Amino acid sequence: MSQAGLERFGAYQKSMELFDLVVVDMSRLSGDGRCYKLISQQVGSADSICANIEEGYGRLSRAEYVRFLDFARASARETRGRYRRLHHWLNADIVQERVSLVDEIISILTSTINTLRNSLSRGKSQLKEDTPEYAPSPLDTPPSTLDTLHSPLDTPESLRDE
Repeated sequence: MSQAGLERFGAYQKSMELFDLVVVDMSRLSGDGRCYKLISQQVGSADSICANIEEGYGRLSRAEYVRFLDFARASARETRGRYRRLHHWLNADIVQERVSLVDEIISILTSTINTLRNSLSRGKSQLKEDTPEYAPSPLDTPPSTLDTLHSPLDTPESLRDE
């Protein structure tokens, strides 16, 4: 499988964007000693979203890929919750923008996990090589983000409901 497939995956693109924003946001807090551990944890959880998507994409089986997407989703929830708690130090608009971005990532991951689990339960092959790309289904995405995600035509035929 190509690296290009990973880089076209909406959740991965958005998680890379989020990581860059986390680095900038946390650098603003570096002078406050009370935030030392929070900064480290926030950078780590945002990195974990990206890293788990990358690691899962490198696995051979769909079941393993789903498991790592689930890990990424859990890290996204952690990142989301910490942003909400960081409202004491960050501007409310920044917190809301980051929480919205994380919600988009969670939505894409959830949709992709559900699509892949459904294909596994229908007896589709366990090997990922049978499906060259993994794209989210916009059907499970909140209406506010539908315009920014892929169209149903971007979802590989082998992953679409039959």
